Amino acid sequence: MYRLIYKSTGIDVINWDTVESIMHASEDYNRRKDITGVLLASNSSFLQVLEGRYEDINEAFMRIVMDDRHTDVKLIVFHPIDSRLFSSWHMKGIGVFDLSEDTAKALKQKYGESNGEVNFPLEEWQVLAMVQDINLVLDIPEWKK
Repeated sequence: MYRLIYKSTGIDVINWDTVESIMHASEDYNRRKDITGVLLASNSSFLQVLEGRYEDINEAFMRIVMDDRHTDVKLIVFHPIDSRLFSSWHMKGIGVFDLSEDTAKALKQKYGESNGEVNFPLEEWQVLAMVQDINLVLDIPEWKK
């Protein structure tokens, strides 16, 4: 089992329609390949965690890198893991732009701010902590705690 995390910059302003489009495009593939994970999106950036078999994650990432909806793809981590954190989510999308002002302010204080938005971190532990922090606020169903 492997985990891959990357961060990228959107070509256009990212909104919920963009997130849904990505989710729909990857849903069948992720189910077939048993890939799980989460996609976070701000108005300008993506942050995604993928979990699954090495070959499947690698193949998915090669497709992701070629997607013309984003640029400046930064691989944060790609390594073996003992177990999945997102076993129930073939892909969960979260629009950070939809969070309440109080939640966004708390995330900015903890993880930093970039161009007025929540900064997506470049370290695995911070990425996973951010997802956990968002989950505590949203109480997302089927989160493995």
